[in-house]
Amino acid sequence: MTKGSLAFKPMTAYLKKMSILIIPFNNTYTKLPEHFFSRQAPTPVTEPLTIAWNTSLASSLNIRGENVDVFSGNIIPDGAEPIAQLYCGHQFGSFNPQLGDGRAILLGEVIGQNGKRHDIQLKGSGPTKYSRMGDGRAWLGPVLREYLISEAMHKLRIPTTRALAAVGTGELVYREQGGLPGAILTRTASSHLRVGTFQVFAHRGDTEALQVLTDYAISRHYPQANDPMEFLSAVCSAHVELVTSWMSVGFIHGVMNTDNCTISGETIDYGPCAFMDAYDEMRVFSSIDKTGRYAYGNQSRITIWNMAQLATAIIQLYDDKEAALEQATAIIHTLPDKIQSAWLRRFSAKIGISDTQPEDRDLIEELLRLMEADGVDFTNIFHALKDDQASKLFKDRDGFGIWKKKWSLRKGSDAEAIMTLANPQIIPRNHQIEAMINAALAGDMKPFENLQEALSSPFNLPEDLNYLCREPKNTEIISATFCGT
Repeated sequence: MTKGSLAFKPMTAYLKKMSILIIPFNNTYTKLPEHFFSRQAPTPVTEPLTIAWNTSLASSLNIRGENVDVFSGNIIPDGAEPIAQLYCGHQFGSFNPQLGDGRAILLGEVIGQNGKRHDIQLKGSGPTKYSRMGDGRAWLGPVLREYLISEAMHKLRIPTTRALAAVGTGELVYREQGGLPGAILTRTASSHLRVGTFQVFAHRGDTEALQVLTDYAISRHYPQANDPMEFLSAVCSAHVELVTSWMSVGFIHGVMNTDNCTISGETIDYGPCAFMDAYDEMRVFSSIDKTGRYAYGNQSRITIWNMAQLATAIIQLYDDKEAALEQATAIIHTLPDKIQSAWLRRFSAKIGISDTQPEDRDLIEELLRLMEADGVDFTNIFHALKDDQASKLFKDRDGFGIWKKKWSLRKGSDAEAIMTLANPQIIPRNHQIEAMINAALAGDMKPFENLQEALSSPFNLPEDLNYLCREPKNTEIISATFCGT
């Protein structure tokens, strides 16, 4: 591969290098104190070209036109105020007092057609003050991966950052594998405020900045909150719904550090994430998660832990620390029951039960134990239940038969309709994502296009794309995923 080229052929219909682009920026974060961020322009690239462009998302954000020079960082559009945001965080339980956007530049904010504010961020756009000796770049694989998975999560009705554009840089990025084609993702989010954004000012004892940040976050995300404790409670509620929605589709985030935990309750950072194939309560994919801290079944506990770190920061705003601690502790202690209730509601729907009762937990957990024992595919089993084909997936057919009799007595006449709405036919499976990346590197974008089409209709998949529902063969199983930076 020569410098200034990529190994694949871009989707030429999207190549609009010099077209007019209008982004109606309406920035607020840059009005906050200067030590909340660093003003930083993206680093220009050699030969930008558009790989993917999200027309419907652009329209919803009132963005008109498309210009690859903007989304590669070569041109700063009118109204943009590029910055790298400051934050810190607990990474696998260990506190790092300063992190920040090491390879991302926030261009600014827009107000969408729904009246809500959204960030526009370039990810992989070069080094910043917070890069910690990194090059600030991304290569093609992780960019295509995040583009597809974040948009799939949106279609799965799970709060998430979204992908507006993917562009090639025409330059090589050097990693352990050698030289790889560089790429930049344009990511949108309700905001990029994180638990770690609060932690950095709490750690520094800068209560003035912490108060400004809290007031800003309340105004932007939870205007119904009347004080910091009501704000904490609102953030907690958002994350209860987020983590149980993840678990309902077999999603494993993989790196639930506090700097990857958004205040808005959106999924962020699709690094070593994965969707389970065979059900396993303690499944881990991240190559760096050696202890299973962020395993599938630990995600609810880590959510509570992360919310406790936010609470610890919020307490610093109060003069009466003892009373604030008591109030915050009470909020955090409600989370286990709230998560269990939300989990039960979601999983009851997966087996066609709408009038959820506490005893349904035993029925669901019995099914999950049978699935785990026999290595049954998490996504496909629920469609097999609906179509009365599930017994074929189990080795222990007698055990499943006993469970099925209990289920038959419990489910209602509307079970099929409920299950259809609760269970996607397709998820972004690891082996398909890997095959898509390898094909793109070889110059074939068809697998990317096919996956993009299929994942845009996860509950009503076109028949000609049903092959993408297939679980991996033994030779296709991806046992570990990587951060991808």
